[in-house]
Amino acid sequence: MTKRPDQELIALLRENARASTAELARRLGVSRSTVQSRIERLEARGVITGYGVRLSPDHEKGLVRAHVLLTVTPKQSDKVVRDLRAQPAVRALHSVSGSFDMIVVVESPSISDLDALLDEIGAMEGVERTLSSIILSTRIDR
Repeated sequence: MTKRPDQELIALLRENARASTAELARRLGVSRSTVQSRIERLEARGVITGYGVRLSPDHEKGLVRAHVLLTVTPKQSDKVVRDLRAQPAVRALHSVSGSFDMIVVVESPSISDLDALLDEIGAMEGVERTLSSIILSTRIDR
């Protein structure tokens, strides 16, 4: 398998990390042993570091998700990251270029819970400014 088949294998695992080796092999057009050895090599090289949980659409449609853009005091950046890491509602945190320093992806069970979460984030020591956008729908999720 070359780099392209590695990318195809990773894409299939992102789609369903619990897919059997036989299913992956069938979809890639290679043997099960080839798929198994490729997965083992990707894990050994640290390309694949773990497997996750994908929630059902029924569960996810009940959540309110938002992108929160943050401007952070430069010397407080590490503290803000630690404080955000401690928030279970934070799904992802990205450092970005531009007029904001970070983008936080959050999810809450309701608008009122999201409102309280946004207030908490805005009040964190080191957070200078926030701008929030509620995610209305997800068109592509890989």
